[in-house]
Amino acid sequence: MLSRVAETLYWTARYVERAENLARLINVNNLLMMDLPRGVSPGWAPLIDIIGHRESFTQYYSDYSEKNVLKYLTVDSRNPSSIVNALKLARDNTRTVREVVPRPVWETINNLYQTAKEKPNDFLSKRDRFASLTHVIEGIQLFFGALESTLNHDAGYVFIRSGSLLERADMTSRIIDVRSAVLGSLTNDSPYENLQWMSVLRSLSAYQMYRQQMGVKVTPQDVLEFMLHNPYFPRSVLFCLNQMRSLLITIPNSPTMLERIDHSITELNKVQSSDLQGAALHKYIDELQIDLADIHNQFAEQYFLV
Repeated sequence: MLSRVAETLYWTARYVERAENLARLINVNNLLMMDLPRGVSPGWAPLIDIIGHRESFTQYYSDYSEKNVLKYLTVDSRNPSSIVNALKLARDNTRTVREVVPRPVWETINNLYQTAKEKPNDFLSKRDRFASLTHVIEGIQLFFGALESTLNHDAGYVFIRSGSLLERADMTSRIIDVRSAVLGSLTNDSPYENLQWMSVLRSLSAYQMYRQQMGVKVTPQDVLEFMLHNPYFPRSVLFCLNQMRSLLITIPNSPTMLERIDHSITELNKVQSSDLQGAALHKYIDELQIDLADIHNQFAEQYFLV
């Protein structure tokens, strides 16, 4: 496989995964804002921090109002990570490699982008917002479902899945970092704290599986354990790294990458969730994000920059 094609497939999956994560995040934040009293609500600024775009956002907007944040995250052409832009980049990438991508996959992402582009105001409308974001989520699930069932599980599949898994692990770490910082500054009232940690799980579509495995009670330590170390939940960091490792075994020239991922898995398993509180949690998540960025850089050097 040409390195150009491999890189295109990898980034297509990252863009698609990014759009889905943002759609989920906005929907969950909207529900959290309705559940919490006005004085306790974290507002919309944390969503900008989660994607790491505070500096870019403040260049164009004067405050973190619901309207401004929603526009920036969903339809603003100046934000390369907005939902519409992410879908556009994924669609443009898919178009350039149509010879290796099944027709249903191309049609799904093309239709999803065209719908989002033609109805941008639906993302901003209180009446239509939830339905529009849910449509994005369901369309992306259809995209990945079509890939899983119609694409040969060869090298191309490995690059697509690796892009998706790395993007997913990165978003999980970002949500934990920013949400936990907000939680620490809001209130010690346990009912509200419980709602806020539930929102962390729901942002990652993890609430039902958490309750199934960890029990009904939601505690910070258990949430961190589940989202960092659970080997079975598809959005936990450990699951994503394990899956990347099992995929890379199947393609040539992978020993260096396998060694790098093994190192990350070992370091992750050393961390005790009970030790991750306050500044220690923030410091560790910073280290984890650097580690994930290093995996991406080595991945690119190994397979794309040749």
